[in-house]
Amino acid sequence: MESQITIKKIQELLIKGVQTIHVDDDTSRRMWWASLEVIQKDFLSQNYQQGGIWVASPLPALNDKKFFKKLHGWLWAPDGFPSFQKENAGFLPVKNSDKIKKDFDLVSNYKVLNLSQKDGYEPFLMIITPNFQCILSITGEKDKKILLMKCDEESLKLTIELMNAKLNQENYEEGVKFRKAIKTLGNLNINNQFENFFWPILSTKLAKLGPNHNIKNSLKNDEKNGQITEAKLLRAISHEVRTPLATIRTLISSTLKKYNMDESMRNRLIQIDNECNEQIDRFGLIFNAAELVNNEIPSLNNLAKINLAEIFKKLSPAWNKQLNRRGISLKIDIPNQLPQILSDSEKLELMLRGLIDKNTRGLKEGSTLILELRPAGQKLKLQLKVQKLGSNQKEILKKDNSSDIGPVLNWDPQTGSLQLSQNATQKLLASLGGHVTKRRDTGLTVFFPISDSK
Repeated sequence: MESQITIKKIQELLIKGVQTIHVDDDTSRRMWWASLEVIQKDFLSQNYQQGGIWVASPLPALNDKKFFKKLHGWLWAPDGFPSFQKENAGFLPVKNSDKIKKDFDLVSNYKVLNLSQKDGYEPFLMIITPNFQCILSITGEKDKKILLMKCDEESLKLTIELMNAKLNQENYEEGVKFRKAIKTLGNLNINNQFENFFWPILSTKLAKLGPNHNIKNSLKNDEKNGQITEAKLLRAISHEVRTPLATIRTLISSTLKKYNMDESMRNRLIQIDNECNEQIDRFGLIFNAAELVNNEIPSLNNLAKINLAEIFKKLSPAWNKQLNRRGISLKIDIPNQLPQILSDSEKLELMLRGLIDKNTRGLKEGSTLILELRPAGQKLKLQLKVQKLGSNQKEILKKDNSSDIGPVLNWDPQTGSLQLSQNATQKLLASLGGHVTKRRDTGLTVFFPISDSK
């Protein structure tokens, strides 16, 4: 009985006798995507017009519609392709995007075949045109990966033969089409010099991906690039969280307007809307903090004169509702005729909501949050204090048992709550013209410059 041909077996046969260098998983992924760009941009772009074929697994790998129009393909993909999560799909195409369906119109351009577990999930790509051919793959165990690139005649013949056998085993009709497509190409012009160009170009491209290091600043650059990478991730996460929450709020608003319902159901929907809004605000703050990490020096050019007391009066009803749901009272102490400050009104409102949320999480029912505004020389002083039930003593906001997990976020293991780190809070307030201090005797204190101060 003929043994089953798998992608994994083909990869193992191709790697035999090759001198290899092992890399970790992350490095292999960078090498894979860089190699695909080199192959498509520097070589395939000049050789696809005469037509050809491509075979890939577990994703199409090619990412330009001009290639799909000229080259016929076979793709071994996991169940659910192309409708599974696109962040897991690497390069396009994915069928669940109307724009991509319109741009690529790929249904007739390649055949999707079922990828079995025996095939494995390591990436594989073979491209054959009359004047350009190559095989690209990643093989190996976890964190012991190998980037394999072959373009010699023997490897090409072996892989074509094995792919033909695999198609015959799994889908005879596609096997016939594969053989016909290969025959149509005629005699191939094997470019044995491709390898001499590929590796130097790839090395140059990979070198450009890394930071510009020198001995003196290498540690500093490592830390900075790590922060920027985390900041980009947090920006993406905050966007992905806020978008569905905003959709839920829109649906709730529409439901409340269009349908009659009893008071308990209406109140429940309003409560869900409030919770969504609070989470949108929280992740809006995280987004702003992540933006700030990407920019070393915060811009103060957008600061304008604003009346902080008026902002407090405008936002206090919403703050009261938010805190009352958790059994916490709010007391606002503002004297008349306070001077205006220099800040950014919209971002400051978001920051104030964040400060109240951050500093009341974990407080027991019956506590009172006190907000005070007072002139302090050429500054306006904002203090946040807590008065606990049965005590007239004003205390610090809460014991800090949490720890920072990077430049932006702080995690409290007791509540499981994620909040802005102290460092991120200080940077955000600094970008809004404020300066924060936190002492055991006064709680949280923020100083804002008054608008006529020099």
